Amino acid sequence: MRKIPATVVTGFLGAGKTTIIRNLLSRANGRRIALIVNEFGDVGVDGDIFKGCGLEACADDDIIELANGCICCTVAEDFVPTMEKLLGRSRPPEHIVIETSGLALPQPLVRAFNWPEVRSRVTVDGVVAVVDGPALAKGRFAADEAAVAAQRAADGNVDHDDPIEELFEDQLACADLVLLNKADVLEAAQVSALIAALKPRLRRGTTLLATRHGNIDADVLLGLTSAAEDDIANRPSHHELEGEAEHDHDDFESFVVPVAEMADRATVLARVGAALEDHGILRLKGFLALAGSPSRLVVQAVGPRVETYFDRPWTPGEARAGALVVIGLNGLDRQAIAAALAG
Repeated sequence: MRKIPATVVTGFLGAGKTTIIRNLLSRANGRRIALIVNEFGDVGVDGDIFKGCGLEACADDDIIELANGCICCTVAEDFVPTMEKLLGRSRPPEHIVIETSGLALPQPLVRAFNWPEVRSRVTVDGVVAVVDGPALAKGRFAADEAAVAAQRAADGNVDHDDPIEELFEDQLACADLVLLNKADVLEAAQVSALIAALKPRLRRGTTLLATRHGNIDADVLLGLTSAAEDDIANRPSHHELEGEAEHDHDDFESFVVPVAEMADRATVLARVGAALEDHGILRLKGFLALAGSPSRLVVQAVGPRVETYFDRPWTPGEARAGALVVIGLNGLDRQAIAAALAG
């Protein structure tokens, strides 16, 4: 019996994973796809974005959200039982796409495909790492690891590893395909420079492509045939090399800010932009209500960039109120951030 291929889509917070998957589902070329969405935080946003979008490739009951914690840390509790349920359907999916949280390590998830309950039925077609091109161009991730190590050795105050950098490197190390996303907002010379800087950091055989607006052909994204679960030894992670069986997210925190109906989109952009600039927020996402608008406003923000769009009408009886998930390194001033966002 032919194994069902599964694609793992990883990448740091705000890199554009959700946009790439939405584009994929809209151009699935007849494939019937199940989608597993994992989020960091108490309120799921990405799964709700996919649901109700009317895409044939992925019906609402084929979209499964795992919100009990990072998927790489809840393999036994969440991931394996979810896979068993999908495989136990009378009409199993033809392809499975897994969107990890921006804080997940992909390697432990790939390793889980060797569990007996899964291995006989599913293979990892490929691991796709989505990279935020504009963020990388601004030096948000260190490209010269030797220089970082030298700085740490020279400065006694820099005595800890950067968790963001480690996550980024682990995602690259596990990937079969790396997408330098948002190339549409970069100059051609910047794209070339970033590709040149990324290539030496990738495993041999990893493909690196620049994408614009999250667009990539479905046959490229879903046709890698890497059987990554058989290649774990060539996909090391920092935590494995450090002798740690598991990792935790104590370096990060996440909380939800309830937000009442806002007057207009300009108010949203002003409040969100100010909160991002003043409080060191890594990622912000959620839904808001605008006065006079029949539809929810989706907010996605990372770094200085804020994107908004309307996704679906408010349903009868649904409270016209918003909720924004805030993610950042530990020590965020929750009260000040809530005041900035809620007004």
